[in-house]
Amino acid sequence: MSGGGEEETTLEQTPTWIVALVCTVIVAISLAAERFLHYGGKFLKKRGQKPLYEALQKIKEELMLLGFISLLLTVTQNGITKICVRPGLTRHMLPCKEGEKSETATKSHFQSFFSSPDISGTVRRLLAEGSSSSSSYCGRKHKVPLLSLEAIHHLHIFIFVLAVVHVTYCVLTVFFGGLKIRQWKHWEDSIAKDNYDAQKVLEPKITQVHQHAFIKGHFLGFGKDSALMGWLHSFFKQFFGSVTKLDYMTLRHGFIQTHCKSNPKFNFYKYMIRALEDDFKQVVGISWYLWIFVVIFLLLNVNGWHTYFWIAFIPLFLLLAVGTKLEHVIIQLAHEVAEKHAAIEGELVVQPSDDHFWFHRPHFVLFLIHFILFQNSFEIAFFFWIWVTYGFDSCIMGQVGYIVPRLVIGVFILVLCSYSTLPLYALVTQMGTHFKKAIFDEHVQVGLVGWAQRVKKKNEHKNDHSSQGQGSSHDASSSVGLQMASVFKRASAPPEANPPPPNPEGSV
Repeated sequence: MSGGGEEETTLEQTPTWIVALVCTVIVAISLAAERFLHYGGKFLKKRGQKPLYEALQKIKEELMLLGFISLLLTVTQNGITKICVRPGLTRHMLPCKEGEKSETATKSHFQSFFSSPDISGTVRRLLAEGSSSSSSYCGRKHKVPLLSLEAIHHLHIFIFVLAVVHVTYCVLTVFFGGLKIRQWKHWEDSIAKDNYDAQKVLEPKITQVHQHAFIKGHFLGFGKDSALMGWLHSFFKQFFGSVTKLDYMTLRHGFIQTHCKSNPKFNFYKYMIRALEDDFKQVVGISWYLWIFVVIFLLLNVNGWHTYFWIAFIPLFLLLAVGTKLEHVIIQLAHEVAEKHAAIEGELVVQPSDDHFWFHRPHFVLFLIHFILFQNSFEIAFFFWIWVTYGFDSCIMGQVGYIVPRLVIGVFILVLCSYSTLPLYALVTQMGTHFKKAIFDEHVQVGLVGWAQRVKKKNEHKNDHSSQGQGSSHDASSSVGLQMASVFKRASAPPEANPPPPNPEGSV
């Protein structure tokens, strides 16, 4: 019996039309979401957007994980509420002062948002009744439940909100960043129009390195003072004109001369977009180490620590550091040429190298961007979850002076990452020692993979039927075939230097 004298209605006493109606609505919404994702995937495959299709598959995996978490919480909630602990253990590391409740603490905003006050109160009474058995079970032992049924319900909602906000935030960042990057297509088209004249390309030319516009804009002299000025220049440049046409042209030319010199008509812009789309499917997922991050900061949400205010500065500082580093890579490329040459024959060529990046790994920048986007998504998701579930004046929400800076930082990170950092990442990370597998068109990738598999099977078949005396000559020919078959595999950047592709995008 509840406090109001009403008895909880079970499914045995519930009219069948209500059960059928609720099931119909839930199933219809679920099928509509599944069909939307299915036809979205078919549309992307039809348009040849394989990386975006794989990103959509990643989102499906996250939804499946959420479904499993939901099922796990539902199945184990009765067992969790019957785990009893000493009352003293529940008085440490509280998000609010013991006994402190806001005016809205007795009412769930998440429930009242969808229902009237009377129904909301009834729902809360039902939740209380559902946990009464565990309370009495622990009470007989002079203990308290480890987690109440309502707390499990709210935790369930938080996990769902976090995943939705993270996916939405990543999509918005890549979308707005893509709008910025698409402006570079005009640069690619203008380069194609001006420089694809074979006679003009072969025409001998002497370039005075220190008079070149790219060097003059990035070479700041020698010594410690120039190094300091270089970092300061890199820090401020990310806020305005992070990538200029001259930067794009120079880095593009350096990439082509290093990795596909035999194909001067290589469409660098298309390759860069494919590489960015390929990386997006990694960013949109929630990796295991990010879930560890969630658990740690849920642990540190202690009253008086203002944890969620201080951690808002972590993605901000990381984003500024990433943008500064990417800008500084461009400066390093200019310094490397200026220090080695006074004049060169032909166009200025920068030399891509992993040595310019942290830990000699350009891919580490993607890991930092992934962490930045997720941490910022976590901040925003936590804010909306507290607001909807407990109310704006909840003690967990904190003071307004701590809330407003968090929201401002979140919006600033979204704008800066879309406008500056993501375009910088798309361009500058191509200046590593190795090219990415996106350098091949999709049909070329499929052809190379199929060819490599056929070579491997053929060699294995020959090895099974070859004699002992013929082994040495056959091993030599097999090793050549396997080395050629591994060209595509090594394109995704193992430690060895990549051989230049035969003619990537030769038809473009």
